[in-house]
Amino acid sequence: MAVSRATAQWSGTLFEGKGSVTPESGVFGELPLTWEGRTDRPEGSTAPEELIASAHAGCFSMALSNIIAKEGSEAESLVVKANVTFEVGDAGPRISAVHLDVTGTVPGIDQAKFEELVGMARDGCPVSKALAGNLDITAGATLS
Repeated sequence: MAVSRATAQWSGTLFEGKGSVTPESGVFGELPLTWEGRTDRPEGSTAPEELIASAHAGCFSMALSNIIAKEGSEAESLVVKANVTFEVGDAGPRISAVHLDVTGTVPGIDQAKFEELVGMARDGCPVSKALAGNLDITAGATLS
C-alpha cells in the first residue's frame, strides 16, 4: 500500500488570507494558495482544483496506457488535459465537473476503439473512481 502525503497551512480569512500546500515527497516545493488564485486563476497561482486536475490527468494517462496494452497495442503518445470546474453558487463553492481531453497516437487502433478505451479509463482510473458520484466526469477522445 502506498500513502501519499501533503501539508497545507492557512492564515487569515478565506477571502483575504493566504496559505500553501507542500507535498511530502519534495518532488515540487511549496505552492501558494489564495482565494483569488482559486477563483480568478491569475498567472503564477494554483488552486486545489488545479492539483486535482493534475492528479486526474496523470492517473488517467497511466490507466489508459494499461488498458491499451491489454488490447495488445502500445501508445506512442497520450496527452491528457483535465479541466476541473469550480463554481460558487447559492449552495456555496463546489467542484462540479471534470472534462478530460485525450489525444493519442496508438498504432493498430481506430477512432471507435480509442473512444471505447478512453471510456473504460474514464470509469476505471483510481482518481475517477474517487470522484465518481460527486461530480460529472466526461471525456473526449482524438486519435492522431
